[in-house]
Amino acid sequence: MLQKDYVIEAMRANGGYATFQQLNKLVDYSSWGTKTPAATIRAIVQKNDEFFRIQPGLWALKEYENEVNKKFKIQSKSEKSLNEFTHSYFQGIIAEIGNIRKLETYVPAQDKNKLFLEKKLCEVATVHNMYEFTYPEILRKAKTVDTVWFNERKMPCAFYEVEHTTDIKNSLNKFYELQDFRARFCIVASKERKRQFDDIISSSIYTPIRKIVEFIDYDSLVKQYENESKIEQSRVI
Repeated sequence: MLQKDYVIEAMRANGGYATFQQLNKLVDYSSWGTKTPAATIRAIVQKNDEFFRIQPGLWALKEYENEVNKKFKIQSKSEKSLNEFTHSYFQGIIAEIGNIRKLETYVPAQDKNKLFLEKKLCEVATVHNMYEFTYPEILRKAKTVDTVWFNERKMPCAFYEVEHTTDIKNSLNKFYELQDFRARFCIVASKERKRQFDDIISSSIYTPIRKIVEFIDYDSLVKQYENESKIEQSRVI
């Protein structure tokens, strides 16, 4: 078998799709003789026509395209359904990273039934009712943040907003209201939106939060997810 065939076999066994994180667990690369199997797997799916990319870090077999799109509720020629899946996909990744770090994770009630791969987000997040860590008027803002991490004291330690197509200003306004908490504040979006983020946050109104809000692009987030998953796997072993 070619190395490509091992990846195809693993992806078929997973229902025709897989994240890089899943492939690193599923592919039997014991006979490959490489010290960097994850990099080899990444190169295989990126360079061979048998595979297509659904999202950064998420690939599928072309022969399973219809079945996979149905699983993820992505409708052909429907930009709205793809945008919705993209948003919840990255919410799920952020929650998963938080879970790996042994933090508690939260997604808003209005998103709980949206999909992260074949799971609902409420099955990924560990907190289903926002902790009442502050005044009601501020808590209302916190409850709408796309993904929140909580530490062992039930206090928020990170707020993440996924900005795929929506207005970045809305997220920054939330962060403005939450700035007094000792937490990480992150906008997650495609690399193409970095310039837009820089332009908006340079406005004088956002001076108080300019130095505490980070921009994380999708590819960097996926790479972080993959790296932390490998570390977690090595701990289990």
